[in-house]
Amino acid sequence: APNHWMLDKLSGRYAPKPSAGPHKSRECLPLVIILRNRLKYALTMKEVSLIVMQRLIKVDGKVRTDTNYPCGFMDTISIEKTGESFRLLFDPKGRFTLTRIGKEETTWKLCRVKSVAMGKKGIPYLVTHDGRTIRYPD
Repeated sequence: APNHWMLDKLSGRYAPKPSAGPHKSRECLPLVIILRNRLKYALTMKEVSLIVMQRLIKVDGKVRTDTNYPCGFMDTISIEKTGESFRLLFDPKGRFTLTRIGKEETTWKLCRVKSVAMGKKGIPYLVTHDGRTIRYPD
């Protein structure tokens, strides 16, 4: 497991592999690590899957049922039952930290533009760091 996941040596031998998704596997944190190790909502992987399968967890406003879903920089994690929302940010040492945010702040997300190109019929589009494609016809 990458060092920035901050898993302790004595808690076990295995680390979950992030699923394929919007963030690279070295630049993300699986949902199970967030719920089990950081927020302490569960003690085991099975408990995390039970929480996620009840459709209680939203990442960027969408319900995610994959326990290994990759959460990356600037993603918002919302927990409906508790009414809490968190944003995944970096601390000064380059590790992921969960920052508590308000309900209004979950609606926006800062994205880095990776590429700008022309699409069909001359409509420009851009691709962001989390795999989103935004078309902006004039």
